[in-house]
Amino acid sequence: MSTTVVGEITVGYEDRGSGAPLVLVHGHPFDRTMWAPQIETFGAAGAQDRPGWRVIAPDLRGYGASTVVPGVTPLETFARDIAALLDSLGLAEQRIVLGGLSMGGQIALEFARLFPGRLRGLLLADTFAQGETAEGKAARNATADRLLREGMAGYADEVLDKMVAPANLVRTPEAAAHVLRMMRGTPPEGAAAALRGRAERPDYTGLLGRIAVPTLVVVGRDDTYTPVSDAEFLHRRIPHSALAVIEGAAHLPNLERPGTFDTALAGFLAALPPAAPAERVG
Repeated sequence: MSTTVVGEITVGYEDRGSGAPLVLVHGHPFDRTMWAPQIETFGAAGAQDRPGWRVIAPDLRGYGASTVVPGVTPLETFARDIAALLDSLGLAEQRIVLGGLSMGGQIALEFARLFPGRLRGLLLADTFAQGETAEGKAARNATADRLLREGMAGYADEVLDKMVAPANLVRTPEAAAHVLRMMRGTPPEGAAAALRGRAERPDYTGLLGRIAVPTLVVVGRDDTYTPVSDAEFLHRRIPHSALAVIEGAAHLPNLERPGTFDTALAGFLAALPPAAPAERVG
């Protein structure tokens, strides 16, 4: 793990491998290690018939080894942090493949809104585009209040069997334990700030038809937070998109079924057209 100062915060991140940049954005309430299987798979040296990738997985502000900023963290702030990190790593002129899961997928959509000319491809996993409802806004703010009052442990225990399919709690106990550690280890102030920011997020539905890069939409078959219907919504509206439904997984198919997830992602990456230089917008 490396750290660097980006604007007013310190960002922790993994930077593994060499080749074209693949940037992976974690969800809530996790950290960069959510992507450990993909960092290992795609950050390995490329074979003769498979180009290598430079995999960059940051801790979002408020999570992992990055600075905790209490209050409200809008999705735009997260997206601009990622752009600034890439600039600091010398990637201002390179188009990236950007992937995100759940909240990370919404951050990827915000990045696509702000910086479309910096993208080569998108991975949207277990996420959705619609704006928050009044009921959802109230629930996110109530959860933020609870995390600040009680800490992460009780919340983490309650949601574990939604993050990971119940059968996988037994079948893949190491993955389940990893998920629980990430959730319990997240700073409550950072998690609460992100929840309040997501409560105010924009509706990205109108953006979907303007996404001009190849996009892979992935979802766990048993995901109840962002069900298959949400993934189908994205797939129908994003031009040049593909849909992969991962059997035997819930909200974290990259950890629950990493082999199947990585196969889908590898096929998507292999089919990408050559990258043009980045266009700076925003």
